Amino acid sequence: MAETTEAPVENNPYTKPAYRTYVLMVLTLVYSFNFIDRQLISILQESIKAELLLSDTQLGLLTGFAFALFYVSAGVPIARWADRGNRRNIISLAVGVWSFMTAISGACMNYTQLLLARIGVGVGEAGGSPPAHSMISDIFPPESRATAMSTYSLGINIGIMFGFFLGGILNEVLGWRWAFVLVGAPGILLAIWIRMTVAEPLRGWSEQAAVEETSVPLKDVVKRIYANLALRNLFFASALNSLVGYGLVNWTAPFYIRSHGMGTAELGIWLAIGAGIFGGVGTFLAGYYADKLGKIDRRWYLLLPGIAVLAMVPFCVAFLLAENTTAALSINLIPSLLSTCYIGPCLALTHGMVEPRMRATASALYFLVINIIGLGLGPTLIGALSDYLAPELGSESLRYAMLYIIPATAAWASLHFFIGSKHLRDK
Repeated sequence: MAETTEAPVENNPYTKPAYRTYVLMVLTLVYSFNFIDRQLISILQESIKAELLLSDTQLGLLTGFAFALFYVSAGVPIARWADRGNRRNIISLAVGVWSFMTAISGACMNYTQLLLARIGVGVGEAGGSPPAHSMISDIFPPESRATAMSTYSLGINIGIMFGFFLGGILNEVLGWRWAFVLVGAPGILLAIWIRMTVAEPLRGWSEQAAVEETSVPLKDVVKRIYANLALRNLFFASALNSLVGYGLVNWTAPFYIRSHGMGTAELGIWLAIGAGIFGGVGTFLAGYYADKLGKIDRRWYLLLPGIAVLAMVPFCVAFLLAENTTAALSINLIPSLLSTCYIGPCLALTHGMVEPRMRATASALYFLVINIIGLGLGPTLIGALSDYLAPELGSESLRYAMLYIIPATAAWASLHFFIGSKHLRDK
């Protein structure tokens, strides 16, 4: 079976640390655009609901299940393509598609049209992270991979920050339709920039490993993950953690608007600070310290996320029950700090336990699980429970729907992180 060999140094730009850093920054920017376009709708949904006369269940489907279903359905075949094709080109194409679909969301005149546009965003975004994760693992060695993955994952926090900030202001100044257009259009230029300035890295280069040219069958990747108890618990814990995170991201803005009477411009600033600054610090430090402590004991790659998500529980209860608006906003900064701590360590551990030709597929399977459960079920479940409680609780139904679901799910997620860490002892 043929194997790849390392290219001559003069033909490999990744031998230069500055270029590796540049590519990581570009990929982080891509992920930021991914989440700006994905989460923009969360702060616009009250305006969309009023104009299109939607229920909370419809909003939950729009922001959750419908997006997640097509995101994960497209994710695995695109990842298979990335494990044997040019990952740089796939990312460039994906950015262009999801940015275009975000922009045309502003022209939608009814729920069906907006649902189809969101499906288009989901299909486009499916081509972003699995190829990027695979590239990062080929650029950065195992001992610094969690830090690199966490740096890339800062795109979540940056994207949510600008989504809330820009969406909140643009919604009040120009309306929700122009918010979609003005936020989506710049991504098309980013797609061109990626194609022109980023090189495709050699597979296995960071580990100086020869990599087979033939791709690994999907069933072999699934078997590899399922047979590993640490990875099995990692996947399920991440999915539950994701349900908590997406439940908060998609419904926190409507909660403050309904229960605290806030406007989107002021609220957007608060949520941007929480997701962008506090969330970014938590995401990066979790990866950094996982690499530091993981050199001593690999279990820290799962213990740190487990501790973080468990620590969220009392703060989630407190901000949802707080009657004072400033107190509720301030307390919510702690869940923002902790909610994405799992991503960098879990991705690094997953890529360290599979072969290079499996990595994009492993990432796609990881996102399939966490997005079906987290993004697909989380917002939809909370929206449906809010509708169910509405006849009795009125505008407060969303507060209690979140209270019943989020803290308990966070505690459940921590349990599986801790169980998974026990199976890393001998690995």
